[in-house]
Amino acid sequence: MSTPYPFTAIVGQDDLRLGLLLNAVSPAVGGVLVRGEKGTAKSTAVRALAALMPQVHVVEGCRFSCDPTAPDPACPDAPHEPGDGVPRDARMVELPVGASEDRLVGALDIERALSEGVKAFEPGLLADAHRGILYVDEVNLLHDHLVDLLLDAAAMGASYVEREGVSVRHAARFLLVGTMNPEEGELRPQLLDRFGLTVEVAASRDTDQRVEVVRRRLAHDDDPAAFAAKWAGEEADLRERIVAARALLPQVRLGDDALRQIAATCAAFEVDGMRADIVMARTATALAAWAGREDVQEEDVRQAALLALPHRRRRNPFDAPGLDEDKLDETLEQNSPPEPPEGDDDPDGPGGGGGLPPQNDGAQNDGPQDAGPDTPETGESEQGDTPEQPQPEDQQPEEQQHPAPSRQAAPEQPAAKPADPFRTQMLSVPGLGEGAAGRRSRARTEHGRTTGAVRPRGALTKLHLAATVQAAAPHQHARGRSGRGLVVRRDDLRQATREGREGNLVLFVVDASGSMAARQRMSAVKGAVLSLLLDAYQRRDKVGLVTFRGKDAEVALPPTSSVDAAAARLELLPTGGRTPLAAGLLTAHEVLRVERLRDPSRRPLLVVVTDGRATGGPEPVALAGRAARLHEAEGIASVVVDCESGMVRLGLAAELARELGGTAVTLDELRADSIAGLVKDVTGTSRKAA
Repeated sequence: MSTPYPFTAIVGQDDLRLGLLLNAVSPAVGGVLVRGEKGTAKSTAVRALAALMPQVHVVEGCRFSCDPTAPDPACPDAPHEPGDGVPRDARMVELPVGASEDRLVGALDIERALSEGVKAFEPGLLADAHRGILYVDEVNLLHDHLVDLLLDAAAMGASYVEREGVSVRHAARFLLVGTMNPEEGELRPQLLDRFGLTVEVAASRDTDQRVEVVRRRLAHDDDPAAFAAKWAGEEADLRERIVAARALLPQVRLGDDALRQIAATCAAFEVDGMRADIVMARTATALAAWAGREDVQEEDVRQAALLALPHRRRRNPFDAPGLDEDKLDETLEQNSPPEPPEGDDDPDGPGGGGGLPPQNDGAQNDGPQDAGPDTPETGESEQGDTPEQPQPEDQQPEEQQHPAPSRQAAPEQPAAKPADPFRTQMLSVPGLGEGAAGRRSRARTEHGRTTGAVRPRGALTKLHLAATVQAAAPHQHARGRSGRGLVVRRDDLRQATREGREGNLVLFVVDASGSMAARQRMSAVKGAVLSLLLDAYQRRDKVGLVTFRGKDAEVALPPTSSVDAAAARLELLPTGGRTPLAAGLLTAHEVLRVERLRDPSRRPLLVVVTDGRATGGPEPVALAGRAARLHEAEGIASVVVDCESGMVRLGLAAELARELGGTAVTLDELRADSIAGLVKDVTGTSRKAA
């Protein structure tokens, strides 16, 4: 067994260490979500925490880790005889992103059911994690059906299994720790809110600190045992401090003044529900216990807010988590109790959050600062500092405020702000896919409703019990069956086929040329694409972004699960120049070709946002038509969002949709409450994708 990296040897990352330690002191805080870039010791810190957790006493032989002093009367292994139990280390159970539902919650022991004719439950990871740590690395990539099961268990403190004739309930109280890289996509809001605390981690920009990180990591890799022995004393001291804080926790008093500050802070930041208030109260109490105090003070409330509120303030998926500390201080000051008549009697002094170093100002403040007066909105003149370059006759702009750079490049305007997003009509890919679990198109999946049974091709993954028994039943006499067990052979096994929903690759191809450059129109276009991105986030899609303007097309964002990254690129998108529609379609074709090699089971949906014009180069319209027919020939489901405006409409976007073998909708028709037949139209005109 490998020697874990010592928790006390981690350099910096004060918020990360404090968030984990507070949960070790008070598991009722509700776990911690660690967000940050790759290579920032997220997983290392979580695994190191397990070695610090105090031992637990369990009922000997109980598969569900029952507490011998208060055994669960509904435990599947009950009844338990009173006793002292046996001590063991607290477990850290890792939930793999690709785990099956059976592995998470448990399932019927098929072998015993068929051979002995008895219903026996085989526990899953939730049972293993009871009274320990459940760790989910890359939690934002967890499949939706596993997220739902995890939510239920975390909320109720128990796991309920109702499947295949088995009805089992067992306790499942655990410290939930998740790590994620936001670049790979965000969490569903429901799961995000279940984490009590969240911390942001980033690599230090301090040279000395980075040197020390590398020095310690190399020393550990060269001789893990010797490195662990070097830090054994500090590890023991920290473990004793956790035990002492746990013992002090019931004596900590949360006064009315602190409770009022907590409630006022949550109200001021407009967080949803009451979970934030409860988590802040528990966190502030744990902070006081960690500092060795019996009273919650204002600094505890402030630190609790910084840990418990940032991820609960997001009003939509594209909002960055964070907290306005000036507003926090103002709220706390307004709701502070009156000052005592005589001096300060606080023996702990400021910053009594306890034991860990103060917040690392250098690591937090080394990022980009306020750009001041030279931001893109004001640094580029919108009044036309240089003469305008002539526009082609077939590409007249709708407004005359086109600043033209002196260099030979496509004239562009400052980026227009997106209009407010709206709920869009659902676009789906026709046919039945086999891609990753999601919420867009119909697919054969590992979960969902059972639609039938087939003979397994290869390894059996989902047994259809009724079909298997039905196949084996006629042969029992011939096989000499005696007793209760069923004689089953390999040929009798049946694989369950299930149908659910899959996530798709939604590739946006956005026209950013001069014909789209009117700020009012581009604002509406960006609002529509932002709405589609929000829909993609909710349906668990991957997204990509291709833009075209001037002479070329550009892959603004390769396919990714991070739709907020696409939203950020979209907001900064400039406009101007000619309309190389063919280049945009050809670039999209290449992106889809490469992505098909990487992820062949994920089906694409092409969304072209344009007014349909094509200019620049020889025969631009004919070239665009040939590029569109490449997509049509490969059966790629396509939708053209028609951005043409004005009294006179040329219908070029509709013609492009016909070339693509897809359908065209206007910006107004894209709204969910505008048309009811869009999904039918899309699937009805893209039959080759089936």
